[in-house]
Amino acid sequence: MNVILVIIDSLRRDHVGTYDRYGIKTPNLDALEKESLSFNHPYPESLPTVCARRAIHTGVRTWPFRNWHPMPGEENEPAGWAPIPEDQTTIADVLQKHGTTCALVSDTDHLFKPFYNFHQGFEVFQWVRGQEKDRYKPVWAVSQKKMDRYLLKGNPLRVRDTIQQYLANTAGYKSETDWFPPRVFTRASALLQTLKEKQPFFLVADNYDPHEPWAPLKKYADLYDDSYHGPEPIEPDYGPSDYLTEAELNRMRALYAGEAALADKWLGHFLNKAHDLDMLDHALLILLSDHGHCLGEHGYVGKPYNALYPELTDTVFMIRHPKGKMAGKKSDYYASTHDVAPTILGSLGIEAPQQTQGVDLSPLLEGKEPSQKRDHFTLGYDNYVMSRDDRYLIHGPNTGSGMELYDIRRDPDQKKDISGRHPEIIKRMFRDYVLKDAGGAPLPRY
Repeated sequence: MNVILVIIDSLRRDHVGTYDRYGIKTPNLDALEKESLSFNHPYPESLPTVCARRAIHTGVRTWPFRNWHPMPGEENEPAGWAPIPEDQTTIADVLQKHGTTCALVSDTDHLFKPFYNFHQGFEVFQWVRGQEKDRYKPVWAVSQKKMDRYLLKGNPLRVRDTIQQYLANTAGYKSETDWFPPRVFTRASALLQTLKEKQPFFLVADNYDPHEPWAPLKKYADLYDDSYHGPEPIEPDYGPSDYLTEAELNRMRALYAGEAALADKWLGHFLNKAHDLDMLDHALLILLSDHGHCLGEHGYVGKPYNALYPELTDTVFMIRHPKGKMAGKKSDYYASTHDVAPTILGSLGIEAPQQTQGVDLSPLLEGKEPSQKRDHFTLGYDNYVMSRDDRYLIHGPNTGSGMELYDIRRDPDQKKDISGRHPEIIKRMFRDYVLKDAGGAPLPRY
């Protein structure tokens, strides 16, 4: 059996399929959900981008970020943002040793920094250049007049630098095929064509959009807001959303939704190609996102460390079996990023490396339970932590003080913090869930 792994960065669960609450046009993800086992409560074991991908590729938890040291030049990145350790094995390493051809295509530029080790085990490793802060083209070619079309009042230097680099990288884009999702999924389709002669194969298509900057073709953003006039808010200033007017915030949401719709369209082209090549009937397909994105729902935009609300933590996770096992079914199991590697290996009948901490989810495809029961889940983001069970959810500083508490049966959107009334619940959950999952010792602070 072949394996296709699709990663879509920053994709919120509430924008997809039966979970969609905003009328976002993602017909291909919706159709894939009907053919897959999907999860009601998937979470990254840690976030953001690099942390989540370490877990995906190794099956090892990154949180609680013990003994973390930032890479030179990346001191401002969140805790845990670090390479795959050289003593860890990747899913591609294991599959290659079992005669599988391994290929990856992505526009996630972090993967292509040599010291991050994400190339381990891949014979093919294709980089679609130009995303976000990729130093791809000279920024001095971007005029102030062009910058003014995307700068909002009060944008800090970080936002200005990202916008300028992105505009330089994308200068000259005209047709839809110039944009990143078309380029990623077109290259993935081309790889499928060649991999047909190199079976069994493991193909990873890692698509960065709808990560910011959000600059889809205007027609995609206008699907959700066609009355806006002003600078395009393509890059958020991580933190409180009160620097945005209501019109700017609505436009930001429309830009995000437009990018999600664009990614969905070209995912569809890729899946159609796999179908036409008669490869979907011979491949396990896993699709997931690494985290979501705040768009003002709790007064935040971006991915602030302290904003561990559903819009940031709730992800997409689907497993499509080539024989249609559990198609259209949903599971309440707390699936996570570090479960991807053991699930792939379990589906292929290959023993997982001893390092593996994730759970093989493949028994769920047979109507059985995984070997490890999860009655709660814990995740980390820099110096903050979230934990939940089937009744309550806490999140806040990983010291255990200043925690918010929500009754998620009655309040799934986390609108009413009840921490003042139930400090004993916070204390119990922090002790029994957070500290226990972290190995019993106090959490590190950076």
